[in-house]
Amino acid sequence: MKFSDIAGQEEIKHRLRRTVSDNRVSHAQLFLGPEGSGKLAMALAYAQYINCTARTPEDSCGSCPSCIKYAKLAHPDLHFIYPVTTTKEIDKDPISKKFIHHWRALVESTGGYVSLADWYQKIGLENKQGIINSEDCNEIIKTLSYKSYESEYKVMIIWMIEKLYHAAAPKILKILEEPPDKTLFLLISEHNDLILPTILSRTQLVKFRALNDDELVAALTMNESADSATAGRIRYVANGNLNLARKILQTGESDQSNFELFRNWMRICYRKDVSEIHKLTAEFHSLGREKQKKFFSYALKATRYCLMNSIGNENAIRAEGEELKFIRDFTPFINRANINLLNEAFNTASYHIERNGSANIIFMDLSLKMTGWLRLK
Repeated sequence: MKFSDIAGQEEIKHRLRRTVSDNRVSHAQLFLGPEGSGKLAMALAYAQYINCTARTPEDSCGSCPSCIKYAKLAHPDLHFIYPVTTTKEIDKDPISKKFIHHWRALVESTGGYVSLADWYQKIGLENKQGIINSEDCNEIIKTLSYKSYESEYKVMIIWMIEKLYHAAAPKILKILEEPPDKTLFLLISEHNDLILPTILSRTQLVKFRALNDDELVAALTMNESADSATAGRIRYVANGNLNLARKILQTGESDQSNFELFRNWMRICYRKDVSEIHKLTAEFHSLGREKQKKFFSYALKATRYCLMNSIGNENAIRAEGEELKFIRDFTPFINRANINLLNEAFNTASYHIERNGSANIIFMDLSLKMTGWLRLK
């Protein structure tokens, strides 16, 4: 992976190159930003740049032995940790290295733009939640205790550090704060509020933003062979998320299923139709946890759009067609009396889903509350 392969984020590329030229590479860095902003791709490009034997001031060469191994994710001084759990294939003692062939295949096929849902689907996690467990923490300590094989730096990329099991975290605090010489930790996260403070305090933050519309269109037209009209339509929906933009381009799917479910849910709740709520609860339960969390994210977005519309800021709403019509029609039901209740409820529901709460109970409870909240004035 080279810096030139990554969409946008030019200010971060400049900052990272500068750390190398000034010989001021921080030993533990946290790449924090929204999905689809290129955090993992940037971590790979940065690690490759640091260990490239023929790098230029702008990028790694891409052709030296080190770069070739990095491109295949098979460099002996490059290590990965990511959330896992038992699957049909690995039914006991799950640790990251047992899933490495799946990881390499997914990262290579996506160019480093990987979502948690993509990863869970790749390893067949179904309705479970992955974690970074204590065995992986032991593996970090063991791996980094060895000398580097051939490069100047040993690199440990911990993807989705917020999935670190709390009881396992103390195992890596010391090595994270005082690692062996020429060791680089690159931690990647999308939710800093879920990261343990003891981890946060030991890292240097590199904050990523969502891609702007021009960067997203350029990535789709130059790298994905999309025509300008298609790219323009997709950027309107993807909202800076290159992962989502690629999926829409490949499959034609967007937030349509979430929109239809949300619209149906709101209508049923307003009618106070308990029997239909019960049926919809069963449908929600069948989605799986990652899709359930994405649904509540969409619910937050939809209510935010309604609030924006109510104050005359419709130009900022990234919706069209039936979805935009629904936002306009639904706006009168979202107001100061219930917006905070709805936002807190959707966030809390997503939090409980994340922690393996019962989807049936969460959705049914929220639906019954919604029947009253939608009538508040």
